[in-house]
Amino acid sequence: MSAGTTAGGLPVGEQLTLAGLPGPRTARRPRSAVAVEIAERLPVARVCIDLPPAHLDRPFEYLVPAALDDVAQPGTRVKVRFGRQDVDGYLLERVETAEHDGELVPLRKVVSGEAVLTPSVLRLSRAVADRYAGTLADVLRLAIPPRHARVEAEGGPAAAAAAEGSPATAAAAEGGPAVRPSEVRGPTPSGTGWADHRGGGAFLSHLSAGHAPRAVWSALPGGPGSSWADAIAQAVVATSISGRGSLVVVPDARDGDLVAAALESAGVPAWTPGAEGGYARLAADDGPASRYRSFLAVLRGHARVVIGTRAAAFAPVQTLGLVVCWDELDDLHSEPRSPYPHVREVLAIRAEQAGCAALIGGHARSTEAQAMVAAGWAQPLQADRPVVRARTPRVRALTSIELARDGAAGAARLPSEAWRVAREALRTGPVLVQVPRAGYLPVVACERCRTVARCGACHGPLAIGSAAGVPQCTWCGALATTWRCGECGSGALRSVRVGSDRTAEELGRAFPGVPVRVSGAGSPTGVLARVDGRPALVVATPGAEPEADGGYAAALLLDAAVSTARVSLRTGEEAVHRWLTAASLVRPSGAGGVVLLVGDAAPAPTQALVRWDPVGFVERELTERAELALPPAVRVGAVTGTRDAVAVFLARLALPPGADVLGPVVVEDAQAVTAAARQAPGTLDQPVRAIVRAPLAAGGALAAALAASSAVRSARREGGTVRIQLDPREML
Repeated sequence: MSAGTTAGGLPVGEQLTLAGLPGPRTARRPRSAVAVEIAERLPVARVCIDLPPAHLDRPFEYLVPAALDDVAQPGTRVKVRFGRQDVDGYLLERVETAEHDGELVPLRKVVSGEAVLTPSVLRLSRAVADRYAGTLADVLRLAIPPRHARVEAEGGPAAAAAAEGSPATAAAAEGGPAVRPSEVRGPTPSGTGWADHRGGGAFLSHLSAGHAPRAVWSALPGGPGSSWADAIAQAVVATSISGRGSLVVVPDARDGDLVAAALESAGVPAWTPGAEGGYARLAADDGPASRYRSFLAVLRGHARVVIGTRAAAFAPVQTLGLVVCWDELDDLHSEPRSPYPHVREVLAIRAEQAGCAALIGGHARSTEAQAMVAAGWAQPLQADRPVVRARTPRVRALTSIELARDGAAGAARLPSEAWRVAREALRTGPVLVQVPRAGYLPVVACERCRTVARCGACHGPLAIGSAAGVPQCTWCGALATTWRCGECGSGALRSVRVGSDRTAEELGRAFPGVPVRVSGAGSPTGVLARVDGRPALVVATPGAEPEADGGYAAALLLDAAVSTARVSLRTGEEAVHRWLTAASLVRPSGAGGVVLLVGDAAPAPTQALVRWDPVGFVERELTERAELALPPAVRVGAVTGTRDAVAVFLARLALPPGADVLGPVVVEDAQAVTAAARQAPGTLDQPVRAIVRAPLAAGGALAAALAASSAVRSARREGGTVRIQLDPREML
């Protein structure tokens, strides 16, 4: 790193220049700021430092000491001097001459000789950072797990070096297959999971031949050998025949277990230390040592198939031939940390860069995935209507019109028709009951005037956690033992939303003698992975529905109106996703499977479920959004923060042609509200959000403009808070 100061008094060593291009330079050997012998060949190292400020998102130049010449290789972790502190970083490349005219500081240390950052992952990380207006350092924190020295020593960097020089790695660098298909010895793929999908057989054939098809897949419910996990396993096996690796990203560990079991049934074993081949698991739940061990196995080429959650999208799979994103509408695929990338988009970028196949699937379909189909980037994989009717359960919507003949009983939360269907289904198997909310009474209101009850300290909504519980604020946790309604003065409360715990209690009284099990993150038993086929009532929140042996005999989707009452751009598609995910666990109609949607939900999502037509629903949704200039028909960035900071940020934005700014408006999101704003709602401490919108063709320019404004803000150390999020899930 260079030494000296700039005209403004800033250390040149921190290299804080935000603009300007270097002029012509004469090639010469770089000078060291300290007395140290430097490497004879490629003495300049370009390093990505692990610091968050946006204006530091660029490579910094350091000298390579002769003592570190052998271990200071591209992709290794290093420690460097930056300003007055030692910081971590990654060595990106080594070059002969430096761009900086002054003296350079030598590397302090090579932390490990393991080249954990491969060129392909570096390209992907840079592309993701640019797409989401983030920094390379932020993306690399997501892409590369923390180092575990003991695990790293088990194989040593020699294994990675051997893999780096192998034919597989050389072919991967060129984008071609590692070995000839005739040299592969492995399982033979079965197409049973794709037999009912139009184009499914052709998709597998293209994978086996080493091609790179891209598909958006609408999965059907299925039994053993034809479930979604079996279909993914068959695609992975077909890809392995062409000598290529595969990467499967799922929302959670439960889905990972299903894919792992399907792979083992297809003849692909789990990777074990010291073995070659098989699949490796990459999930945060596995613990740091196990996760890093699997990461190194993939990096060194010992494992050619990866199953993992969100961060596994960056796994360094050699000779990558297929990327899979399962259940792409699941919220867990959205990264909650900056720069907030979505797995679907990361894998789409990776498929483009690697020239590999892509499979984006789920029981429902997002508008973003449908936009890929509409643009011709991917082809649809879905079943014909007769097949859909044969493979899915019978679905009925119990709206207020349907229940009018029951009189007052029809207004009950569990109407008589739903009770009758559940009673009959319990004779042959378990019944799934999906409830939109967890807890006991997650929302309560004044019994007299029906005003939502709020905390007297922070104005947050109150909830009741048990039958004998005291109202408690869901924001600050304060107990409201002496609550009084601010509108009418009443101290009595009534339920507005009923959670899974209260539902289980009510069902236990309605079906005496029937076991009731609760599956959810907040329940005593947690999220259940599987239940047996004996009669039982299984109450679950969305995303926590366990599979049942032989499938559920029936499913009751309660409080349907709640699922579509929220004001959000994605309310409809999220409701369809939740309902179809639960309904797919029910037996086909030919085996007596029944699904009841209870409540007056919005008509379009209701019809999509009744007809089992998520594709038709999302096609109409995409058309409407294009007419209204809403995402994904346009590129959108959300700028959230304090009012003054957001105003300054927006004022210097160099917007691309066709872009506009909506807002700013006050944010009601509980997570964004400051403590001061909670004490005094409506004050200037309340955060605001502005939406910056641009045509799709100008999406890259929009991201660059937001990143540039963020870099200026960081360099000037402006006050307040600003958060940038490209392609946010919510625009409100």
